[in-house]
Amino acid sequence: QLQLVESGGGLVQPGGSLRLSCAASGFSLDYYAIGWFRQAPGKEREGVSCISSSGFTTNYADTVKGRFTLSRDNAKNTVYLQMNSLKPEDTAVYYCTANSYGCSRAALEYDYWGQGTQVTVSS
Repeated sequence: QLQLVESGGGLVQPGGSLRLSCAASGFSLDYYAIGWFRQAPGKEREGVSCISSSGFTTNYADTVKGRFTLSRDNAKNTVYLQMNSLKPEDTAVYYCTANSYGCSRAALEYDYWGQGTQVTVSS
């Protein structure tokens, strides 16, 4: 069964950090760009970041640029989203997703999705 599984979410105070992981099972991430999207209650799903299959190219939404870092370890079949200087507006369910054609801002273009992990930033 082809799966993406996110982990690492939780409750953190403003200014704190979390590292989200996205692990694949049943297939290799080597040939996929991996994106992270998030969805807050009552809001549309938005793209956060994406990393190319090679790992050479990453892009970030303006709202997280300079605070979030996306990396991948193909040997572990895992992608990591390091989130620093977290703000209450970062509160959302975070989803990782895989796209065999490369990074895209369009969620519909992604092939596989994880179940999501909740990130709550609150004092």
